[in-house]
Amino acid sequence: MSDLEEFQKEVGITDQVAVQGGRTHWNVGGSLGEGVRVVLPPVGIDSFDPSEMTVSVKAGTQIEDLNNELSIHRQEVGLEGTRGSTVGGALVVGRDSIRRNRIGSIRAMLLQAEYINAQGKIIKAGGPTVKNVTGYDLCRLLVGSLGTLGLISQVILRTRPLPEESIWLQGEASPKKVREACFRPSSLLWNGREAFVQLEGYGADVKSESSKLKKLGFQEQGKECPIEIPEFRHPSVSDINLEEGVVDVYNSIYYSSKEPKTLKHTDEVLRLGRRMREMFDPEGRLNPNRDPYKAGP
Repeated sequence: MSDLEEFQKEVGITDQVAVQGGRTHWNVGGSLGEGVRVVLPPVGIDSFDPSEMTVSVKAGTQIEDLNNELSIHRQEVGLEGTRGSTVGGALVVGRDSIRRNRIGSIRAMLLQAEYINAQGKIIKAGGPTVKNVTGYDLCRLLVGSLGTLGLISQVILRTRPLPEESIWLQGEASPKKVREACFRPSSLLWNGREAFVQLEGYGADVKSESSKLKKLGFQEQGKECPIEIPEFRHPSVSDINLEEGVVDVYNSIYYSSKEPKTLKHTDEVLRLGRRMREMFDPEGRLNPNRDPYKAGP
């Protein structure tokens, strides 16, 4: 019996069930409640084709382990998370990296997904190549769903070349001045006083871009982000208190140590979400009590 078939058998067809990854975002969207059975996803890298820049990997594989393997061929996937975060967990939470300006969105990285539906069947959505665009983009609907539409077992992801050089710089300049000086930094963070800029790419390009920032008074801070990014994410709005956090300028996300209030959605959006969930899981078996619309930005 294959790992996928074993996982299918564990999920079953009757009781309420949830998948446990690294538990790094376990309560996002609400807690499961009592009586929900928890299963573990399969782990391992199935195949990696450096020339095609795609990797087939099981959902329980830790992101760190995956990127360590890909780095041998100077490649990476655009998934990030704290230590222990898994591929499947990052996908169902669906949060883009602060490096999105370089590596793209998490949805664009997912090419194919195999998952177990609420009836216990194995479903394959998407295609193994970047050019495969036939039919509905069902696999990307799973991104950000918190496992309420299906329990991901295995995915095919597109990879990207590792940057030749990567540095952070810090300086007292507005985001507007940074954007005027640099062509598409990987990250741009702003705390109301200082900007924190990540430059990545070919060494000569990074050197050229960093020299422009240094003329504005920026200082190099090494390869790691020079500030600790707070835990909670909020939509970036005009009246936020920057003394309490930092803004990811390109993602329009405000990071703060304060828990966000429940986001307000229109009745139409909520109704569409309920209909979608009822179509995929009419009996409410998968990750019950979790609501993607309460997960924040």
